[in-house]
Parts: sequence; C-alpha cells; structure tokens
Amino acid sequence: MTTLTETGYRIISNHGNVEVRLNLANNQKALFALKPFRAGELFCTFSIKEIFSEPSYLTFQVDSGKHIMIEPEFLQYINHSCSPNTFFDSYALRMITLKPIKRGEELTWFYPSGEWDMAQPFQCYCGCPNCLGEIKGAAYLAKSVLNQYKLTRFIQQQLHDRSNEERA
Repeated sequence: MTTLTETGYRIISNHGNVEVRLNLANNQKALFALKPFRAGELFCTFSIKEIFSEPSYLTFQVDSGKHIMIEPEFLQYINHSCSPNTFFDSYALRMITLKPIKRGEELTWFYPSGEWDMAQPFQCYCGCPNCLGEIKGAAYLAKSVLNQYKLTRFIQQQLHDRSNEERA
C-alpha cells in the first residue's frame, strides 16, 4: 500500500523517529522528522560503512584523501540547505540538531561543513534568504561565510592551513 503525505510526498521507509519520503514533483528523496527535536539534541550516532580515497555524492570528508560513507543508510537522504537544522560530527560519529525541528520537518545539513571539494557540485535551490547558489565544497567559500556554520574538525583544519598558507 502506498502512503501519501499531505505535502506531495510518498513515504518510502520508516526508521522510528524519521522517515524517508519521495517528493512526487521532483523524484528526490528526503528525510523527515516524525517527532520534534530540541536544538543541540543528539539525533543519532552513526558508523563508518566504507572509506574511500575519492569523494562521491554519498560521502563526506574526514581527512585528506579520506571520504566516508556512513550508516545507517537512511542518513544519506538528508539533503543540503544553506540554513541547516542538523550537523554531522565526523569525529565523534554523531549527528546533532542545530535548531529546533518540528514534527514533519525535513532534516537538512550544510554539505560544505563536511566536504572540502565536492565530487558533484550543484546549484542550490533551498530557498533560504542566505542561499549560496552553487555548492562546490568549503574550499570555494570565503572564511567569513564558513564562520556562520558549524564545521567538522577536518574542514576547520583545512581553513586553518589555508590561512597559514596565505600569510606565508
């Protein structure tokens, strides 16, 4: 039986506090909260499923030449937003909420917070007032822009190294 939500999505799978939905207008999958979450709350822990030397659209970077794919698999459906409500802490292997999330709200994260140079850049249409347009990775954004976001340790280190190179 196919279940439809009131917003033009079909439910693909349920994972307790979240569900994967398919947008019927654009055929894109997304992850939605089934309960409210507070800002700063541990959403879930995750583990490393595979490690790659090159990025893919399903990985994020944890070191130079080290990109991880995580599990549980449903986390791959958290889409990008320039105003994210979650953050992947790749050092502690946990995902936290950045702001309150309402029941039925889509979970999002800021892709450049975990990827220096993305394998598949794209044009962002998140609709946020601070939308950055083309998303290519943290390497392509000014430090003043990145300072507005929570960043992984790797991206923070890359920014530190870049600042040191610019001063040299």
